[in-house]
Amino acid sequence: MKLNKLFFLFLIVALSSQLMAQQAPASLPYNANKRFEQIGNDLPTPNSYRTASGSPGKDYWQQRADYDIKAELDDTERKITGSETITYYNQSPDQLGYLWLQLDQNLFQKDAIGNSTKTGGINNNQATFEQFKPLTDPKKYGYNILSVRDMKGADLKYTINNTMMRIDLPTPLKSGTSVSFSIDWNFLITEYYGRAGYEFFPKDGNANYFIAHWFPRMAVYNDVYGWQHKQFLGQGEFTLNFGNYKVALTVPNDHVVGASGELQNPTAVLSAEQLKRWEKAKTATRPVLLVSQEEAEKAEKSKPTGKKTWIYKADNVRDFAFASSRKFIWDAMQVEVEGKKVWAMSLYPKEGNPLWGQYSTMVVAHTLRSYSKHSVAYPYPVAYSCHSIAGGGMEYPMISFNGGRPEADGTYSEAVKAGMIGVIIHEVGHNFFPMIINSDERQWSWMDEGLNTFCQYLAEQEWDRNFPSRRGEAQYIVPYMKTDPTQQVPIMTNSENIMAFGPNAYAKPATGLNILRETIMGRELFDAAFKEYARRWAFKQPYPADFFRTMEDVSGVDLDWFWKGWFYGVEPVNQSIENVEWYGIDNLSPEKKNEKAKGDAEAKRQTMSTIRNKTDIQKTVVEENPDMRDFYNSYDKYATSDADKKRFEQTRATLSEDEKKLVDANKNFYVVNLKNKGGLPMPVIIKMQFEDGTDEIVRIPVEIWRLNDKEVKKVIPTDKKVAKWILDPFLETADIDTEDNGFPREPEQPSRFQVFKGQRPPQPNPMQQQKQSQGGAVQGGKN
Repeated sequence: MKLNKLFFLFLIVALSSQLMAQQAPASLPYNANKRFEQIGNDLPTPNSYRTASGSPGKDYWQQRADYDIKAELDDTERKITGSETITYYNQSPDQLGYLWLQLDQNLFQKDAIGNSTKTGGINNNQATFEQFKPLTDPKKYGYNILSVRDMKGADLKYTINNTMMRIDLPTPLKSGTSVSFSIDWNFLITEYYGRAGYEFFPKDGNANYFIAHWFPRMAVYNDVYGWQHKQFLGQGEFTLNFGNYKVALTVPNDHVVGASGELQNPTAVLSAEQLKRWEKAKTATRPVLLVSQEEAEKAEKSKPTGKKTWIYKADNVRDFAFASSRKFIWDAMQVEVEGKKVWAMSLYPKEGNPLWGQYSTMVVAHTLRSYSKHSVAYPYPVAYSCHSIAGGGMEYPMISFNGGRPEADGTYSEAVKAGMIGVIIHEVGHNFFPMIINSDERQWSWMDEGLNTFCQYLAEQEWDRNFPSRRGEAQYIVPYMKTDPTQQVPIMTNSENIMAFGPNAYAKPATGLNILRETIMGRELFDAAFKEYARRWAFKQPYPADFFRTMEDVSGVDLDWFWKGWFYGVEPVNQSIENVEWYGIDNLSPEKKNEKAKGDAEAKRQTMSTIRNKTDIQKTVVEENPDMRDFYNSYDKYATSDADKKRFEQTRATLSEDEKKLVDANKNFYVVNLKNKGGLPMPVIIKMQFEDGTDEIVRIPVEIWRLNDKEVKKVIPTDKKVAKWILDPFLETADIDTEDNGFPREPEQPSRFQVFKGQRPPQPNPMQQQKQSQGGAVQGGKN
């Protein structure tokens, strides 16, 4: 469509105020202003503990608990027996009449809330013995609390409520004072369930132990909830205090033990040769074997001749875990992280090789460097990666239990390799979130899992440019965002109530942060804000408002609309280009304009009827009767009058030189009609593909939707003609339907399917295929 030249002055004067500005519709949609209003009462009121800027306030406080633990692992009975002395420091302004402790092993009691409230049916075709074992196992799991005493040996009154225990103090604990008490306890170790337990190897009769949430631990008392004593149901993880630990672990004397903290008695538990290797590892650039596979296999076949006690010390940590086995291969090296030497170590059985020996410790070292760059410098002296079981992983301070196991023949698929590297990055990365930035996992899973998964994505891409990350990129969250909204819950949902835990607590928040970094804020602003959040809340207890406020405070970007939509809502992103209108300024003289109009009119007259009538109709009435002609039979309505010429010259004479240049530039003005079908607003990114084969990207901030969140029009001027318009060309907004992102629309493509005769047989992994074809070693791996 062309604008009449008589109106080009109107176009020039009004273009910026009428076409290129977003106009409020006569009747505002209900959500338009609501989406871009501030969060308001959904965030807690700032106070002297937690400020409106997102930083800890001048009166911020948190409690502390120190532990002195002595425990023994019974490899025959698969049992832990321990005694601990806890010193609890009341740094709150309140007087406490009782203390709450966490008894997480009680999760495995048959009448525990987590067990009693599990739901689901039985699949007739795929039921396994493992599914029924928890229902039929005769063993009694959970804590046996043998005694709770003060430092004089007097019994303290206590009450156990499922996975929590309250100790009533004989004298209230005043602000600024501390109390010490002791607990004796034991429990049977469960089979590995994803967070802790043992893995048994029938071939050699040995077990690997991964021991966590294994001692009664202090619950958190803080300014947000008072006592955080929400029961442990199995999904929501842990809320813990910082403190100093001294732990003595007695195990069979052929076991190797890795734990949170630094080994205090290496000369008592390591051989002279192992100590020599230890020294060598301090300056190595590749992992050094402290315990070789040959030595581990020899230990597998023998029996212990006694016991050893490994003593570990960990300062300013929120928890303590350990791994123990005679099957462990142990490798280590010291790496420099932000100017500090740190031990990177791995413990794994022979079943983990060749993958673990080649990759684990190197991945640990990379993770420490990457996370330190994006958050805070790693403060601890060591980080372990322990091979627990085939898949999944779990994290504790300075130690993590990770999956990723090759086939028995030593081959593995690319997915197994990537999964192992990814899970090690993820679990070692948890040393930062939540082990240092100490969020409340029992309440908000996303604050550690989501932030950690985001940093995992960054570290994976820094590990290998072609790393097949599963989470982080916006396009990967689309299948989840497409699901029925009634089967979703907001990210801001309590940990125990989350449906689709992986997509909700890991993938969606991680993706949201990546969208902030790449599309909404930009890397410079995002990285500065994210790093400042980590710095502000290192060794403290942040909550969601502290994160949201810090990100805005440091970047100067209003993100309330994003928190409300992405974190508090379940609406998806679904933008579309509905139509594109093409305009140009009419700069033709009256003669040229009329000549063109005449040609257009003549072309339109050349219909099939007109063409046939030239031969079928010999003469018309007017042709046979000249007296039927009048003025209009000879009138040329496309002739240019003197008045038209004069008006044109007069109008052009009023233009400034800049306005004349605009008129003569032959610019194109496109009105792009956009719709927000999904509900969640996002910036608009448009790729224009020009007729000459070049292209250009237009980025429009999200505020384009602030007055009408349903549909808008945007005028885009170009020097060249646009052949194709593409919305979200780099797949960066998590748009759930890209079929309507192009204009003109692409023709629909047919769906394809494969046909097999009978059932498709299982396929060997690529390494096995190569090994079978070559009958020898597999390239690129260790045989």
